[in-house]
Amino acid sequence: MTTLYERDAAVIAGVEKLRFFPLEVVEGRGSLLYDPDGRELLDLSATWTASGLGHGHPAVVEAVTRAVRTAPGSGGLSAVHPDSVGLAEDLLALVPGSGERRVYFGHAGSDANDVVLRACRNASGRRTVLAFEHSYHGGVGLAMAVSGQQVDAGHEPDPDVVFLPYPNPLRPRTGDIDSTVDEILARAREVLATDTIACLIVEPILSDGGLVVPPDGFLARLHALCREHGVPLVCDEVKVGLGRPGLLHAFAHDGIEPDIVTFGKAIGGGLPLSAAVGPAAILDNPPASALLTTAGNPICTAVGRAVLRTIVEDGLPERARIAGERLMAGLRDVQDGRGADRGRSAERIGDVRGRGLAIGLELVAGRDGLEPDRELAQRVVYRAWQLGAVLYYVGGNVLEITPPLIITDDEVDRAVAILDRAISDAIAGVVTKEEVAPYVGW
Repeated sequence: MTTLYERDAAVIAGVEKLRFFPLEVVEGRGSLLYDPDGRELLDLSATWTASGLGHGHPAVVEAVTRAVRTAPGSGGLSAVHPDSVGLAEDLLALVPGSGERRVYFGHAGSDANDVVLRACRNASGRRTVLAFEHSYHGGVGLAMAVSGQQVDAGHEPDPDVVFLPYPNPLRPRTGDIDSTVDEILARAREVLATDTIACLIVEPILSDGGLVVPPDGFLARLHALCREHGVPLVCDEVKVGLGRPGLLHAFAHDGIEPDIVTFGKAIGGGLPLSAAVGPAAILDNPPASALLTTAGNPICTAVGRAVLRTIVEDGLPERARIAGERLMAGLRDVQDGRGADRGRSAERIGDVRGRGLAIGLELVAGRDGLEPDRELAQRVVYRAWQLGAVLYYVGGNVLEITPPLIITDDEVDRAVAILDRAISDAIAGVVTKEEVAPYVGW
């Protein structure tokens, strides 16, 4: 009998696949997924954070049901409807900023970032985009061409992008993270002073580049430099925003108000929706230059409103903070040799880091040398899937742990136990290279 995975291989284009193991899912409830045989899987990815409220959340179900039943058309291209206008008003109320501002709606973080970058070029008449090495801002257009991660993978960079190093406390470029930050900011100042910069785009936590948490104050100093030179700071909150970092917005950790903020993934509750909030002077022009027929449609925007309302009213940023502290504490116990395997996993964990429920666990060849171990990461996520958990790796060797914001304490403890055993089993050779070989991952 042909499996669902085999049917997929025969019909779905490979250009849109990023596979780490043969995951088949037919149902989801809360933080749990179910395969065709009814096997329960603990979701520690939330579909790369897109399912931030988990699966089948009542607020999303109600919003979809209502909107489908009464949808006035299928987009905001040439008409207005209550949920698109309402969601824009909701975002303007929740995103700090001043002056006259506008909201752009799209389908994914990729198009939100692409439109913002092009709008910044148009508004300033400048071409250069300042971005960061190993960053990810999208899979299309200009957003793709200024993504360090995409360039690392062999894609052509935009001819007018300048990449800065992202400060990694575990691996500072100069041997000291404070001097590393000073060096990066000095380079940023030098480039900003050329008066050629259309905007600077940054992730408040470097996500696909390895779940790297920058030092406290880095974003604030970067923002001050941008203000000094009159360059818009674009904060890409697509993957780590909207409650996940233990605050409503990841940039709030440094107390800044970015000029432009982009959203995606979680804002749609699993449906295709993205948004950008920024100055009218940038996002209003040129008119009709970013047309998507179904962008801002009444179904997705109704869900977006329900997602924002649920995050705020249910206190999910605080829940993410508490659950994240519990999860990281459990993982650090494993790192310190207090896990169930009594130390085997500890030997290969180089770092546990994160904010809220955006957590990275770095796997290394030997903790003292901190040599990244991509092969181990491949085998660990595969073994975790066999043991009943879904998560992926980023940056080559970092387990990205981003469960739904509604994860329970019992599920957190279960996650720690599965990860401890998955690492131990992978080290012991329970998973072979041959098993993992068909699933190339990044």
